[in-house]
Amino acid sequence: MAKDLNYTRNIGIMAHIDAGKTTTTERVLFYTGITHKLGEVHDGAATMDWMEQEQERGITITSAAVSTQWIYRGEEYKINIIDTPGHVDFTVEVERSLRILDGAVALFCAVGGVEPQSETVWRQANKYGVPRIGFVNKMDRSGANFFEVVRQVREILGANPVPITIPIGAEETFKGVIDLIENKAVVWFDDDVLGQRYELTDIPADMVEEAAEWRAKMVEAVAEYDDELMEKFFDDPDSITGDQLIDVIRRATIDMSIVPMMCGSAFKNKGIQRLLDGIIRFLPAPTDIADVEGTNPDTGETESRKQTADAPFTALAFKIATDPFVGRLAFMRVYSGTLEAGSYVFNPRSGKKERISRLYQMKSNKQMPIDSISAGDICAGVGFKDIRTGDTLCEEKKPIVLESMEFPDPVIGISVEPKSQKDMDKLSNGLAKLAEEDPTFRVQTDEESGQTVISGMGELHLEIIIDRLKREFKVECNQGRPQVAYKETISKTVDHREVFKKQTGGRGKFADIVVKVGPIDEEKTGLQFVDLVKGGNVPKEFIPSVEKGFKNAMQNGVLAGFTVENLKVQLLDGSFHPVDSDQLSFEIAARQAFKAACAKAGPKLLEPIMRVEVVTPEEYMGDIIGDFNKRRGQIEGMESKAGARVVKAKVPLAEMFGYVTALRTISSGRATSSMEFSHYEEVSKAIATEVVKEAKGKVELL
Repeated sequence: MAKDLNYTRNIGIMAHIDAGKTTTTERVLFYTGITHKLGEVHDGAATMDWMEQEQERGITITSAAVSTQWIYRGEEYKINIIDTPGHVDFTVEVERSLRILDGAVALFCAVGGVEPQSETVWRQANKYGVPRIGFVNKMDRSGANFFEVVRQVREILGANPVPITIPIGAEETFKGVIDLIENKAVVWFDDDVLGQRYELTDIPADMVEEAAEWRAKMVEAVAEYDDELMEKFFDDPDSITGDQLIDVIRRATIDMSIVPMMCGSAFKNKGIQRLLDGIIRFLPAPTDIADVEGTNPDTGETESRKQTADAPFTALAFKIATDPFVGRLAFMRVYSGTLEAGSYVFNPRSGKKERISRLYQMKSNKQMPIDSISAGDICAGVGFKDIRTGDTLCEEKKPIVLESMEFPDPVIGISVEPKSQKDMDKLSNGLAKLAEEDPTFRVQTDEESGQTVISGMGELHLEIIIDRLKREFKVECNQGRPQVAYKETISKTVDHREVFKKQTGGRGKFADIVVKVGPIDEEKTGLQFVDLVKGGNVPKEFIPSVEKGFKNAMQNGVLAGFTVENLKVQLLDGSFHPVDSDQLSFEIAARQAFKAACAKAGPKLLEPIMRVEVVTPEEYMGDIIGDFNKRRGQIEGMESKAGARVVKAKVPLAEMFGYVTALRTISSGRATSSMEFSHYEEVSKAIATEVVKEAKGKVELL
């Protein structure tokens, strides 16, 4: 085990979808001794085609965090690697990983450079203040250019990249790197297929000048951060030692003033050991990070927790996963204190204590039981009855709520049914487990048609879900065509009285309510329920039933049955019958009041708008912009990047189905696009009429 927190690194590998993240992670696990032959990652068998893995999870291991060890200068360090997918449909996975990371490796393709998704992930890392080192992968590929990628990181991402290694050769001649800190060449032996052996030698004669030039640039960039080093740089640059450079680069990286840049080829097994050294040298230990801040749920005051083992226990559950052997695993990052297996933790969201029966650390796809976990570490716990992604876990007597993660609602849905009736149970079981893991994936049953509808953040997101159903749960599905997740809202405030009366012989049903229904106040969300009843006209015990009735009714709006997201309801008055009134009567009255009031309150339809970015050669610009106009898109901007043009637009999701195929046709396969959810916007009257007609048509067909 690691001696103290200085010997721990909590890192993630973040990248664009095709930068080779899975291959890099696989090599890291191999060289650190977690796996014993390359490719033995997924369930202990040979790895699948890595492009599929990239699309699937970004990491092939069934866990969200893998613990491994790396020896650096004779000391053993513990590295927790946290899974971060590359595709923008999984932006939430990236967001929740970055929330708990101390540092990250930004992986770039030496050919593709900085791509749209690299920018999205980079922005998220800036938001959470995560220090990074850069690794330019695929140096063996045709068209590889390390220095061009460094330029893009500076210009497109607005970072301060400082190369600390430069490549020896490129494409098929790539054989090693020059370490500018140690001023030595690192060359891998060609006869060693696994890339385990390399040697430190003198810099090749034809590269001495280039290496000296880049070393001077590196020392100058680093010296700007440290006055003492700056003096040495001007007096005698050669007197600056490697250790002095490492110390200052580390401080500047943690401060996010620079991004050290390295290079290699994971596929050809070159450069990974040096990357591991870089992780230890430059990325922060938990002790280098500021104390974690949260809110005291009792007082509302801001409190902080020191990242020490003797502080009150605080942890954040950042991912829920289901494991076939141990059941529901909650992955957590421990910020302070110590937790023993078998002890209780408090969840401020649910207000309940939970007993954690077992604690595990992940080693590849195996769980290693551990007795306790302390500040700065990452583990998985078993035994939770009620836990969600983003929950804070703490001591009951010292409660704290860390800033949780907000997850956007799904924007697209499809209906699914098993190909054979006997798979029905397997399908619902599989969907329930996947929905538990992923907060942006929802499963519901359409009340009218009885169909199972699954919703997510994009077409790819749902494709992956169906692919996982097939692979992990052995369920073959038929699927309907994609449906946009519209929402409904109201535009006016109306007063309404609802009297519910039912006499069936014996005891009847009676409820009478007067409500004001209208748009929600700013900065509020969901149902804003205000009780303004005076003089006990509606007894206190029935008021929660009125609120419940409105809340349930919001699931089906009056226009076309879509969810009403926000609503303000003021309960003004009412009356009751001493015998016939009960909670159910008031709940039914509230449901009926919702339908009648919303119909008079100017109901409107909202649709999801997507932020789309297309990178295209100049000659296809006109056609791409014309196509956006046809799709009701609004062009937000155009810019040049690395010999190509970038078009940014906001387009309704309803117009974007099958866009990847259409773009391929327009640009002869040379343009690429990325898409992420932006916001909801009111739909024009003509389109709203079409959507409502289609929704009602479905009901009539049934």
